[in-house]
Amino acid sequence: MALRSGRWFGGHDLAGFVHRSALRAEGLSSAAFDGRPIVGICNSWSELVNCNVHFQALAGAIARGVLQAGGLPLQFPTISLGEQLMKPTTMLYRNLMAMDVEESLRSYPLDAVVLLAGCDKTVPAQLMGAASADVPAIMVTGGPAKPAVFRGRQLGVGTDLWRYTDDLRAGRITQAEYDELEAAAGSSVGHCPEMGTASTMAAIVEALGMSLPGSAAPPAGDARRYAAAEAAGRRAVALAHEELRPSRILTPTAFDNAITALIATGGSTNAVPHLLALAGRAGVELTLERFDELARHTPMIVNVRPAGEHLVEQLFHAGGVPAVLRELAPLLDLTALTVSGRTLGETLPDQPTSDPDVIASLEDPVKPTGGLVVLRGSLAPRGALLKPSVASERLLRHSGTALVFDDIDDLAARIDDPALEVDANTILVLRNAGPIGAPGMPEWGQLPIPERLLRAGVDDMVRVSDARMSGTAFGTTVLHVAPEGAIAGPLAVAGTGDRIELDVEARRIDLAVEPGEIERRIAEWAPPARKYDRGYGSLFLDHVLQADEGCDFDFLRGRSGQAAREPYGILQGTIGGW
Repeated sequence: MALRSGRWFGGHDLAGFVHRSALRAEGLSSAAFDGRPIVGICNSWSELVNCNVHFQALAGAIARGVLQAGGLPLQFPTISLGEQLMKPTTMLYRNLMAMDVEESLRSYPLDAVVLLAGCDKTVPAQLMGAASADVPAIMVTGGPAKPAVFRGRQLGVGTDLWRYTDDLRAGRITQAEYDELEAAAGSSVGHCPEMGTASTMAAIVEALGMSLPGSAAPPAGDARRYAAAEAAGRRAVALAHEELRPSRILTPTAFDNAITALIATGGSTNAVPHLLALAGRAGVELTLERFDELARHTPMIVNVRPAGEHLVEQLFHAGGVPAVLRELAPLLDLTALTVSGRTLGETLPDQPTSDPDVIASLEDPVKPTGGLVVLRGSLAPRGALLKPSVASERLLRHSGTALVFDDIDDLAARIDDPALEVDANTILVLRNAGPIGAPGMPEWGQLPIPERLLRAGVDDMVRVSDARMSGTAFGTTVLHVAPEGAIAGPLAVAGTGDRIELDVEARRIDLAVEPGEIERRIAEWAPPARKYDRGYGSLFLDHVLQADEGCDFDFLRGRSGQAAREPYGILQGTIGGW
């Protein structure tokens, strides 16, 4: 088999001379790369991203594995995205990171790549780039952080933070107690230790077949995380020899398996646009309806916060994702190929979970089917999402008058105003928080309950927005409304005092106004001011798709395919670069 890197290093001519000398300048002899697969380590390490700050050591473990298998590891960086510090949201830059990854894979002499990611959007960004480049790829995720402990209780960082924040606003705890919580909350490197978006994406990657079995759940500091990284490095060399590309793994059945795992784990709604975007890169027809179809017969069997009780560390000790997939086997396509070179069915463990309180059975699940629903109706003609597994059952069928906030600043300015006309039946609506309006569709969907109502004991309300919600969050929140409020449509023209009707069983959310009223308002509507007029922000606004299509760029759907495998202008590029 001819290696792709041979296009760079195999010729005894000017191009080969220059390419080989470039590696010799790094202190490598010809024995290091002559005929060996070159495996890139795509490292999203950054000191700005606490979830990914331990990646230098993980990259070292991957490199060991590559060397053990006879390959040459070459590490390269990409932009890194951290949800806590990056404003307005990492989702604004997911597509930029995906472009960074794709173009690096396309243009460098790599026979395979190990994708090293952890924080929320770094995982889908790297997968999207790899799917488009279609160079053999395997993913290593960073693992959940060590659980924080506050007053004797393990914390799921975001999930418990939202609860304690409500307690502070309601006067149930003091500022001093809240400061004590802050000191305890960040206990270690690694991503959120509950089934937030990062843990959800790690589990989904394993269910998709793009990471090795059992690699999703080991904690960030656990020695087994590093052993799994080393194994991925060894496997990457085999992928290069086998030419096992993402296009052979990212099939319609693989996406069905991933969606089933998403529902069964009580995973994050953020995974929906990521999977839609990834499917678009892989050439797989995937729609919102498929999520709803699979959710209708997939129960939640993983008892992990925010929808359950435990944390991902307990999931790991109970057998991890392989044990979950074993229980889900009747609902999965076990013939799907994985990066291990085996089918999904061949990778499943022989023994069931060691802890049925953490991983339940299909016959006796943690929660019934329908843990994720797709809503449509006159308020969301292109769809919206709601996660019943973290919602209040009493609110799943609800009618109330809307209280509309035009953007996040309007919300912040008015939500705790004592004179605000709001009660427990009001439906809080936030618009201009979507892909174009915010921009970037930040995690603003868990609108805060007004302080006055919190102090009166109200713990949930129906909330509607074109925003996303943190995977660690909870509540009766209708998210990802499409079209968003910055585009002419029902959400853009909904007004305070309008009646909104939510019926989850019927999969409906409607703006109950007179016939023709929505169209009349749209005819008089003017779009909000554009947020960017230059640079990447302007490119984003011009080309981002709506939530129901994954928020990817319209010009990035599909693969670069052969163009990545057979790069253009080897000799011309060499002379120009010299």
